[in-house]
Amino acid sequence: MAQTKNALIRYKTIDKCLQNNNRQWTLDLLIEACSDALYEYEGRNVNVSKRTVQLDIQMMRSDKLGYNAPIAVYDRKYYHYSDPEYSITDIPLTENDMNVLSETVEMLKQFKDFSLFSELGGIIQRLEDKVYTEKTHQSAIIHLDKNENLKGLEHLDTLYQAILKKIVLKITYQSFTARQANEFVFHPFILKEFNNRWFLVGKITANKPILTLALDRIIQIDYDTSLPYLKGNFDGDVYYKNTIGVTVLNDEQLQEVLLKVDRNNAPYVITKPFHHTQELIEKHEDGSVTIKLYVHLNFELDRLILGFGESIEVLEPRTLRKRIRKKLEKAANQYQESANSK
Repeated sequence: MAQTKNALIRYKTIDKCLQNNNRQWTLDLLIEACSDALYEYEGRNVNVSKRTVQLDIQMMRSDKLGYNAPIAVYDRKYYHYSDPEYSITDIPLTENDMNVLSETVEMLKQFKDFSLFSELGGIIQRLEDKVYTEKTHQSAIIHLDKNENLKGLEHLDTLYQAILKKIVLKITYQSFTARQANEFVFHPFILKEFNNRWFLVGKITANKPILTLALDRIIQIDYDTSLPYLKGNFDGDVYYKNTIGVTVLNDEQLQEVLLKVDRNNAPYVITKPFHHTQELIEKHEDGSVTIKLYVHLNFELDRLILGFGESIEVLEPRTLRKRIRKKLEKAANQYQESANSK
C-alpha cells in the first residue's frame, strides 16, 4: 500500500513539473522534485532512484493507468509535455467509468448516517459533479431498498461511535407494548439491520441475557462514561447463526423445519435460500420441492412462511405446522366475515 501511495505521489509530482513550461526539466531535476514531495508527505527522506523515475515516466506514457501521457524529450535530456494543455488529472472518463461511478455514488450514499463515511461526503459530491457534467443524467440502474422516513436512523452514528469506543450508554426506550418509556444502562455490542430496520444488540448487565433494541423505539441516548464497559468477545455471526431475523430463542426452539414449496415458487426459494442452513431434500414429480432449515421457530420465521401464502406448506415440526395453520385459518375467517358483511 505504501509503495502504491509513493508511486502516485511521484506521478503527480512529475505531472506538475511537466506542466511548468517555464523550466527545463532534466531527469535529475525530476528525481529531486519527487524526493522533495515524498519528504513533504512522509516526513522522512525517501531514496528515489534514477531507474524509479524512468519507470514512472514509462508507466505514465503507457495505457496501463489510462494516462497515455505525451511525455517527450528534446535535446536528449529535457522532458516536457508535447501537449501543453495535458495533465493526468484531466483524463476524460470512459463510458464504463461513468456507469461504475454513477452506481458507486448511489451505493455510498446509503451510508450517509455514519460518521465513518462523513469524510466521503465531499468526495461523493465531487464524484457526482464529475459524473453528471460528463454524462446525461439518468435513473440509477441499481436500486437499493431504503426508507428515508424510518425513525431512529439519526441514532446510527451515536451508537456506532459508542460501540467503536466501548462506551456505556444510558438509553430511554419505549417498546410497542410498553405504556411508558424506561431508562436503563446499556452496553452496546453490534448494530444489526434486518428487513430495512436497524437494531442495537447488547446487554444491560453482565448476568443478563442479550437484548435487542429497535432503533425506532429509542427516545433518547446519553453516554455514561462513569461505568466500565463490559468485557467480552460477542460474535454476531455466531449469535445469529441459526436465526432468521433478530429474535434469538432458546435451544428448545431451535429445530429442523421441513417446508414443501410449490412448483411456481421452488426456483425462487432454491436460488435465494431462506437461510444458510437450507438444504434441498426432495424434488417432486409435480415440480414442487421439500427443503430443510435448522433455525429458531421465531416470529420472523412465521412472517417469512406466511408471506408465501398457499405456496408453502409446513411439514415439520408439528408445533410450527399447527401455529401457521391457525394463523391462516384466522386470516381466511377475516376475509369470510368481510364477504358476509357486504
